Amino acid sequence: MNGLRTTAGKTIAGMEAEMASTQLNLYEAKTQLSSLVDRVAKGEEIVIAKAGKPMAKLVRFVPELQLPRRPGKNLLGITYIADDFDGPLPEDVLQDFGL
Repeated sequence: MNGLRTTAGKTIAGMEAEMASTQLNLYEAKTQLSSLVDRVAKGEEIVIAKAGKPMAKLVRFVPELQLPRRPGKNLLGITYIADDFDGPLPEDVLQDFGL
């Protein structure tokens, strides 16, 4: 697969290497945060390490798709509620609960 080339003339292996995450130590990340955000916005992933140990990953933010709300969607199939749904319970039901 190393010999395959994309339409841009890059090898598949070269593209994989470009997309691989870059690891920086915490101090470098703090001093370069603005440029790192620009790189991440283009699709690169940045791993931030502390004392050589990876601690966090900076990735591009992808907003969740917001679908329009549909009335009644979250009512668990209930399509009718009686006017007295919150009225007092019948005596036999109260006795079943020990009240």
